[in-house]
Amino acid sequence: MNVAIIGGGLSGLSTAAHLLLLSKKQNKPLPNITLFEAADRLGGVIHTETLTDNSGRTFVVDHGADMFATAPSAAIDLCEQLGVADQLLRPNPLGRGAMIARGNKLIPIPEGFVLMRPTKLGSMLTTPLLSLSGKLRLLRERFVPRRADSVTDESVGSFVRRRLGNECLNNIVAPLVAGIYTADVDRLSMAATMKPIWDMETNDGSLAKATLRRIRTGEDSTEQASSGARYEKFRAFPNGMKQWMDMLADFVGRENIRLNTAVRSIVPRPNHRYQLNIETECSDQSSQEFDQVVVSTPAHVAANLLQSLSEEAASTLRSISFASTAIVVMAVRRDCISRLPATFGFVVPPKENRRVLAGSFASTKFPQRAPDDHVIVRAFVGGVLQPEILDRSDSEITDVVRTELGDLIGLDQTQPLEDITALVRVVRWNEAMPQYEVGHLDKVQRIQAAIDSLEGLHLNTNALGGVGIAPVIAASERTAERILK
Repeated sequence: MNVAIIGGGLSGLSTAAHLLLLSKKQNKPLPNITLFEAADRLGGVIHTETLTDNSGRTFVVDHGADMFATAPSAAIDLCEQLGVADQLLRPNPLGRGAMIARGNKLIPIPEGFVLMRPTKLGSMLTTPLLSLSGKLRLLRERFVPRRADSVTDESVGSFVRRRLGNECLNNIVAPLVAGIYTADVDRLSMAATMKPIWDMETNDGSLAKATLRRIRTGEDSTEQASSGARYEKFRAFPNGMKQWMDMLADFVGRENIRLNTAVRSIVPRPNHRYQLNIETECSDQSSQEFDQVVVSTPAHVAANLLQSLSEEAASTLRSISFASTAIVVMAVRRDCISRLPATFGFVVPPKENRRVLAGSFASTKFPQRAPDDHVIVRAFVGGVLQPEILDRSDSEITDVVRTELGDLIGLDQTQPLEDITALVRVVRWNEAMPQYEVGHLDKVQRIQAAIDSLEGLHLNTNALGGVGIAPVIAASERTAERILK
C-alpha cells in the first residue's frame, strides 16, 4: 500500500508512526509512506530553539507547546510504544499551580478548582477572587435545574453563568479557558471543548453532585490537589518538544520525508487512487499516484486541496474560524524580577483590559531549561478578543509585554531590555488556533460525511477533533486504523 501524508506537523508524523506500529502489531505488510512538508522543517506549531550565549549558558525555548498531558492517554501511549517514555521529564513538584491577575496583583487559583469545577469548597469560600454573593451563588449550583434534553450545545459562557454565576465566569473561568483556547467564552462550544463537564450535568444533574460522586470513588484525587491545571499529569522532553518531533521523524524514516515539497492538488484516478501534483522549492513540478492520502495540513490549506474533490468539505472547513496569537519569550535575569510568583504561571481575565492574556515560567516548570540565575518567561497576546495587537511590530509588542510584566511580576523597567535579558523572541502563530464555536460538532459531522464518500482519502486536522497534543495523536491513530482496514 502506497500512502501519502500531506503535512509534517504532529498530525502527519503521528499518523505515519501509528501506521507502522499498527501494521507490525497486526502482522501486516508495512505500507510505503511518503510524507510531504512544504516548509523546511517538521513539527508545525511545535518547535524548540536551543541557544548558548557568549557566557556558555544554554537556554531551551519552546515556540509552542512546552509539554503534553498524559490524560487522555494517546500521547503517553505513543511515547511508550516508541520506547522513549523513560526520557520524559515531570514538571517541578514545587510551584505547581497558577494565579489570576487582579489589578497589579496575582491571586492563587483556589486549590482544587480545575477549569470550571470546584472540588474543595473550603478553598472556594476563602478565595478573594469571589465576593460573598459570588460564593453564595456558587453554592447554589447543586439546585440549578439541568438543561433541557432538547439543548444539544451551549456556549461556555452561557453554561457557567447558568450553573456557577456571572462572577465565577468573569473572575476565574473566562481567563482559564482563554488561556487554553484564546477564545471568546460566549462563542466557544461546551459540547466540543468541555465534553466531560457537559456530560456531568447530563448524567448527574449538577457539577456539585458529579464531584461528590467522583470524590467518593477516588476519581477526583488528582483534581483536589491541583490549582488551575493538573500539572502532575504533564510530561516534557529534556531538549524541548522538538526532540519528540525528531524521534517521530527518525522512526518513520527520514528517507520517507520530503521537506520543501508542497502538494498543489489532489486528482482522483481510477480504482480509487489519487494523483498528487507536487512542487519543490526550486519550482520543479512532478506527480505521483497513491492508494491512500491523508491530508494533515492547516485547515485553510486542506480546504484548498479538497475544493475539487468535495465542495461541501472545503466550504465547511473554511467556515471554522481561527485565532492568531504571539508569544513573547524572554530569558530574564532572576534579580530583575522583584515579584516572581512561586507558581508555573498566571492568566488574566478579559475584564482586566490588559494586553497580556497569560504568562508562564518555563524554567520554573522545568529547571533544566535555563541556568539558575535566569527565568524563561513566556507571555501570550492576541487571540479572538485582541487580534489588533498583532498588527504591531515585534518591538512594539515586546514593549507592551514588558510594561505589563512590570505591573504583574515586577519586571525591571529602568534598564535597557538587552541588559536584563539573555534572549528575547516574538513567535507569531497566525491563524493557528481553531475556534470550536457553538455548532462546531455539526460542522465536523458534515465534513466527515463528505470525506467518507471519498474512498482512500482521509482528513486529520486539529480543526476537527481536538486542539491538544493528546487529542491530535488520538485522531491520528484512528486515521491509521481506517487506512489499514
